[in-house]
Amino acid sequence: MAEIKIIGTAHVSQDSVDEVTAAIDEYTPDVVAIELDPSRFAALKKQARDPTVNDVLEVKNFNSLLVQWLLAYLQRKIGLDVGVEPGAEMKAAIVEAEKRNIPIALVDRDIRITLLRFWNSLGILEKIRMLWALLLSIAEVDGGEEIDIESLKKEDVIDMVMEEFRKFSPNGARALIDERDAFIAHQLVLLKSQLPEGKILAVIGAGHRKGISTYLENPQTLPPFDALTREPKSFPWAKVFGFAVTFLFFFLLAAIAFSGVGWNALIYAFLFWVIIHGMLSAFFVLLAGGHPYSALTCFCVAWMTSLNPMLHAGWIGAYVEARVRNPPISDFRKIYQTESIMEMARIPLFKVVLVAALGNLGSMLGTILYFIFIFPVLGIDPVVVISTGIQNMWVWLTGLI
Repeated sequence: MAEIKIIGTAHVSQDSVDEVTAAIDEYTPDVVAIELDPSRFAALKKQARDPTVNDVLEVKNFNSLLVQWLLAYLQRKIGLDVGVEPGAEMKAAIVEAEKRNIPIALVDRDIRITLLRFWNSLGILEKIRMLWALLLSIAEVDGGEEIDIESLKKEDVIDMVMEEFRKFSPNGARALIDERDAFIAHQLVLLKSQLPEGKILAVIGAGHRKGISTYLENPQTLPPFDALTREPKSFPWAKVFGFAVTFLFFFLLAAIAFSGVGWNALIYAFLFWVIIHGMLSAFFVLLAGGHPYSALTCFCVAWMTSLNPMLHAGWIGAYVEARVRNPPISDFRKIYQTESIMEMARIPLFKVVLVAALGNLGSMLGTILYFIFIFPVLGIDPVVVISTGIQNMWVWLTGLI
């Protein structure tokens, strides 16, 4: 029966690079399993095709892509501070294995599925906390705060960090850590079954070592493999919220129309919807560094898209931004090479994604603020207007029957 040796690494550690090289030399494995999926393997070897702006627009996964870029930037900044390229230990494992003609096994889950499951698993508050923590971490790293990378590989420190992450974002921890522990363990069990005898060296991030080892010791506790690989299908809360907003808006207009307060109130209620959505969406697009044409587009369409759960103002603004900026294919690679957030913000493709995310945020804030301030703006009592409007609508409906 084949044996498995696991090395827990830090992705921006020179010591991890040296440890991997030494382990392959001394352990002489028959297979080197690395914590990569095919797309990241190709990217690490600079063989991947960079997505075009049309690919980005077609997927429409702007928020998770933005988070992915910020996480990559944070990892790169830490790597620059310690003088090690992110993923250097994985690259060292690949180089050493290829030099010795040792087969390489890619045992991590598709990064696209991981990010989808991660982002869709988060509630709105978790997403806000996650983004805020990410921005604070970037600010600290950009501010020159030193991080002791090697201490993060110690078992007690890893346990503490993982425990804090689970408290901070239990759903995020499940998608990024627990599910991948199980996926990688499944792959290693499969490798072991295909290799009746010999040695497997697994090069894994230190945070996954404990979970994977536990599964390997008790493979019967592994969750079904299919449950870890399918694309997430969560309850469409966003669409439910969108349809609820549409219903409430038209119900409110109907109540005002039947309440007898006058047509001016009805017209002002509609105009306020148009203006507050348009202004906030356009403002956030300009805040993202978007082109004035993109901001104008969001101003014109935000009131309509906010009533259609299948469309978003930011998506349309991003399409206009892409046509105006015309980002080259090289932009995708440039985003992963920037050394400051300001430099990243000047890249046209980054602007396209940021316009989509912030344009949608502005429109969503417009919806919230509309229902908070509509009655103070109109200067009427909501209880009287709604109750009177409902009564008059009921009389009118029963009269028709």
